[in-house]
Amino acid sequence: MPFRADLDHIDLKILRELQDDGRITNVELSERVGISAPPCLRRLRKLEEAGIIEGYRAMLNGPSLGFDLVAFCMIGLTLQSEANLRAFADRTQQWPIVRQCWMVSGESDFLLHCVASDLATFQDFVIDELTAADNVDTVRTMLTIRQVKNEGPIDLSADILS
Repeated sequence: MPFRADLDHIDLKILRELQDDGRITNVELSERVGISAPPCLRRLRKLEEAGIIEGYRAMLNGPSLGFDLVAFCMIGLTLQSEANLRAFADRTQQWPIVRQCWMVSGESDFLLHCVASDLATFQDFVIDELTAADNVDTVRTMLTIRQVKNEGPIDLSADILS
C-alpha cells in the first residue's frame, strides 16, 4: 500500500506523538522524535501547511457533560443525484446532534454519528428532523451500549507503513 504523502520516519514519529498527545510542547516533541526543537517546529508547520495535520481538538467525556447517548443513523435517500446528496450533506451541518457524517456505499447513503443528552432528545431529532428532511427515504438507528475502543483515527505504527 503506497503512502500518499512524502513523509520520512521523523515526520511519522511527529504524527504518532501528536495523535497520542496534541498538547505536547515542541521541546518535548523534539526530544521524543530525536531532533532539536527548531527543525521539529519547521516540520510541524510543514505538516500543517500541507493539510496532513488538519487541526487540534480536546477529547471530551460526553457523559460527564450530560451527553449520555451515542447513536449511529443510516440514512437512505429517495433520489441519489449529486444535487440531492450535496443537499443532504449540507443539511447535516445544521444539526448539532450530528457530530460526524459520512457518505457511504451499500444499503444506505449516509452514516451519521449522533450524540444527545438523552433518548427523548435523540428520538425528537429522528422524528422531527431526520424523517422530515427532504428526500429522506429510510432512517435506521443504532443506539450504542458502550464504547470498547477509542484510538486515534490513523494507525501510524511502523509495521503498517514500512
